[in-house]
Amino acid sequence: MTKRYYFLIRYIPAHADFELLAGRCIYQMHLFMVNNRQAMNKIGVSFPEWNEASVGQSIAFVADDKELMGGLSFQPYFSLMVNEGLFELTGVCEVPDTAVEVRFVRNQTIGKSFLGSKKRRIKRSLVRAETLGIEKALPTTEEERFIDHFHRIPISSESSGHDYVLFTQKEFADEPPSADFNSYGLATNHEKRGTVPDLRF
Repeated sequence: MTKRYYFLIRYIPAHADFELLAGRCIYQMHLFMVNNRQAMNKIGVSFPEWNEASVGQSIAFVADDKELMGGLSFQPYFSLMVNEGLFELTGVCEVPDTAVEVRFVRNQTIGKSFLGSKKRRIKRSLVRAETLGIEKALPTTEEERFIDHFHRIPISSESSGHDYVLFTQKEFADEPPSADFNSYGLATNHEKRGTVPDLRF
């Protein structure tokens, strides 16, 4: 099996907004991947202290390229936060063979369940109907969804400048490790099904 490597960031303030800090760390990793094409979709995100209440007080980045992990760990934002006494950063470590595989999934379907998203979809539908000359009618919905536990991770888009939310869920994976992530280091419901070690210590 290919060796994998990780480094871990622990947020030092105990009462910080862990989801906000996770979003900022993921954003830095996203920028790193955009600027290092060989890293694209090969770095995964793991949340060692994920629980019902929050994503936890730490985040880890995982890849099978040790040098890549070293490069990511030296990003200026991480160094600044360490110097300010807000983050602790481990060195790059080898993933233990005994680690259980998990998947942190960006589930965009969750966002569609919220009122703001429904209003936007109705508005688009009415504009489309008017453009096509179809009689305006409110779209019917039969959305009775049960959604498993998730956390909201706020993030900004470099290209659009908009803020949005990564609705993220944790699931256990019973297949061999796979490095196939989206540009935020997460799996998706269908195409990207990468797994990461559950780094609970």
